[in-house]
Amino acid sequence: MANIFSKARGLFHLFQSIDIDQMSKLASKIDLGEVMAAVGKLDDNQLGAVVKMLKGDHHHKELPPIEGDFYHLGQALTDEERELQLKVRAFMEKEIKPIVNEYWLKAEFPFEIIPKLAELNICGLTYEGYGCPNKSFLMEGILAMEMARIDTSISTFFGVQSGLCMGSIYLCGSDEQKQEWLPQLQQFKAIGAFGLTEPEVGSAAAGGLTTTAKRNGDTWVLNGQKKWIGNATFADVIVIWARDLDDNQVKGFLLRKDTPGFTVEKIKDKMALRIVQNGLITLTNCEVQEVDRLQNANSFKDTAKVLQMTRAGVAWQAVGCARGAYEAALDYTRKRKQFGKPIASFQLIQNHLVEMLSNLTAMQTLCFRLSQLQDEGKLKDEHASLAKVFCSLRTRDVVSRAREVMGGNGILLEYDVARFVADAEAIYSYEGTKEINSLIVGRAITGFSAFV
Repeated sequence: MANIFSKARGLFHLFQSIDIDQMSKLASKIDLGEVMAAVGKLDDNQLGAVVKMLKGDHHHKELPPIEGDFYHLGQALTDEERELQLKVRAFMEKEIKPIVNEYWLKAEFPFEIIPKLAELNICGLTYEGYGCPNKSFLMEGILAMEMARIDTSISTFFGVQSGLCMGSIYLCGSDEQKQEWLPQLQQFKAIGAFGLTEPEVGSAAAGGLTTTAKRNGDTWVLNGQKKWIGNATFADVIVIWARDLDDNQVKGFLLRKDTPGFTVEKIKDKMALRIVQNGLITLTNCEVQEVDRLQNANSFKDTAKVLQMTRAGVAWQAVGCARGAYEAALDYTRKRKQFGKPIASFQLIQNHLVEMLSNLTAMQTLCFRLSQLQDEGKLKDEHASLAKVFCSLRTRDVVSRAREVMGGNGILLEYDVARFVADAEAIYSYEGTKEINSLIVGRAITGFSAFV
């Protein structure tokens, strides 16, 4: 009798817990009899799994930090270097990230950041004297990565200023030219640009420049066009590389923005690096004084010294672009839920994330060693070229997978990855295409030149 009363009390409490209205609505959608019959056939383990799924896991799970430096390369830095890295990261997170999509969409440059960027005191990072910090090439590469991790356009602007323009003057300029320009450029009191590529001459710049220079006493007359010149629309000084009509050698010139015969037109409708203000420069009988010719630039070999130095920075930019995309994708997959749980818990998503991290880690370790070689004075053209080939190629794969795991949201600017996908295409091409850099490496390892 007691057992009967116990069961009755159990049924009474059960009916009290049932919402009759909800049960009626449920019955209109499914056959409750079939459900009860199916549940009755489950064993204890199966029933427990169903109950757990229905209740959901409300326990807060402490997730690992989102960190693209999987092999902890940052730990190899000194405390001072690590502090500078985090300082630049904080600047990019605070000053650039909130505005970058707006300016990228408008294809405009945020000039208000220039004084703030100057306060970091990182321009001309590896140069000695002239107000420059004289830090390592490794540190320069890591800072290029930190900038590109948020936005490749800002990293490119900085690379043109600090690397290509200042580097040309630092490596090829006279003492007087260095004294005049390097302190101004280092403090962003002047903006620089680098004019090598032409409308019909990209990879063939070593021997095919059509921009000409003709000396007439102490004056040089420049004629021709330059294309894709970053910062050109607002630069105070542009390094122009031109072919001397007398000896057919490439020489460098410091062209001031107010020079008669100099015009620049902004290149519009780009799909990548939209914040970078690229220009089409036209030079029509521009007169440049001999004192503004780079005194130690007498052939394309001198131009190549600048490109070798900065090509390592472009490889680091590729790392930054890939890292930004990977970290954004990882964060997204941990928050985005489908079928009742984060998509990061799905096997195929995890496979994409691991492939991305594998590429990113390989790129980082390669560039880390590349910069060490540069600091040791052992860097060769083929070293820089291999890094540019591998990193720009692998970045394409990383950003593609990042876009894939985000599904449709991957094409929206608000999630950042769409911008990384587009900008990766520019990294893939500039500072030497994959094909040209491959031939540089191929020549080094085979002993045969395959150049035309």
